Amino acid sequence: VVAKSTEPVGVASVRPSASGILVNDLAKRRVIFFDTTLAKFTMVADTTPETGNAYPNRFPGSLIGFKGDSSLFFDAQSLSMLVIDPAGKIGRVMSIPSSQDAMSMGLPGAAYDGRGHIIYRAAPFPRGMSFGPNGPTGAPEFPDSVPLLRIDMATRIRDTLAWVRVQKIKMEITRSEDGRMSMSSQINPLPTVDEFAILPDGSVALIRGKDYHVDFVNADGTKMSAAKIPFDWQRLTEDDKIALIDSVKAARARMAATTPTTTIGGAGGPQIAFGGAGGGGGAPQISIQMAGPGGGGGAPGGAPRTPPQMNLVPASELPDYKPPFFAGASRADAEGNIWIRTIPTKAIAGGPVYDVINRKGELVERVQIPVNSAIVGFGPNGSVYMTVREGDNTFLQRARIR
Repeated sequence: VVAKSTEPVGVASVRPSASGILVNDLAKRRVIFFDTTLAKFTMVADTTPETGNAYPNRFPGSLIGFKGDSSLFFDAQSLSMLVIDPAGKIGRVMSIPSSQDAMSMGLPGAAYDGRGHIIYRAAPFPRGMSFGPNGPTGAPEFPDSVPLLRIDMATRIRDTLAWVRVQKIKMEITRSEDGRMSMSSQINPLPTVDEFAILPDGSVALIRGKDYHVDFVNADGTKMSAAKIPFDWQRLTEDDKIALIDSVKAARARMAATTPTTTIGGAGGPQIAFGGAGGGGGAPQISIQMAGPGGGGGAPGGAPRTPPQMNLVPASELPDYKPPFFAGASRADAEGNIWIRTIPTKAIAGGPVYDVINRKGELVERVQIPVNSAIVGFGPNGSVYMTVREGDNTFLQRARIR
């Protein structure tokens, strides 16, 4: 480790440059610019008048690289993008190229390909729910795969590069004795998903979770499928699956008191509560409550409430083999290697282990980083940026890969 911040940060994404590093601090709703020592920082955007309320207060912002060392900060709320120069100064404002995809462009993994396109994963929007005389009769159905899209920033023409597997959110409807309707999500704590990463040459790497191999969509449109990556697959017995479900329930119970939960609606209408996920990389938990025929209001919109009840899929729906990674596990470095944070198949000492995969889709090495750390980005000259959790705070640090 060659540098470490003294300012705690809640890093959602970073954008390194030769003069410093931009950090999207989702926890404090701000974008800050650290110098190369990580000792000093300046405010680029937050929710105060000093920066013109540049950070959205409703939806989280998203930070990606742009031309040269400049960056784009997405604000889905205002359908705009801030162009930030290498010194951390806001230069101009651009409109988001597709208003209907504004939320999707803010999802993790979106990137500029260096050729005038933004590549992003579509949000998994559900099919509509069915209704009868007394309310909903069928829950909305979410997809298990979504398209990976590419949009030309100049022409605004959009095309589909590939399809990627995502965690399928399962909704269930229950009705209480007083007629109150409840709809909540079921969480799979061990989903098998695909990951993707945009490489420096504009190519797209699709990391397939089912059999752990990489498909490449090259910048010239050609495609290549690499061989399977060696992995110590762990078979899950029925007892293993039950034990996993029980452990997740226990962990969720410990987190319940501190899990952020947002409630909207109420005052006689539906209440919708959003809680945290039940497992690493899991989907957010959603609970919807609707009054019965007799009406009855709930808590005011936004009022604190108990987190939604933890609903897990039956143990039988867990995969037969532990998947190699969770959602959000991939990062591409400046040399075009793909770093995948793997799920351990057995207890190991030390911190997380990353598989490093080259441009041919081959495993070249496995790298273990310190305990309570996670890689958030890569800089020039073989540098890597990591977060480290110390007590209740998280800090940013820079290290050398080798």
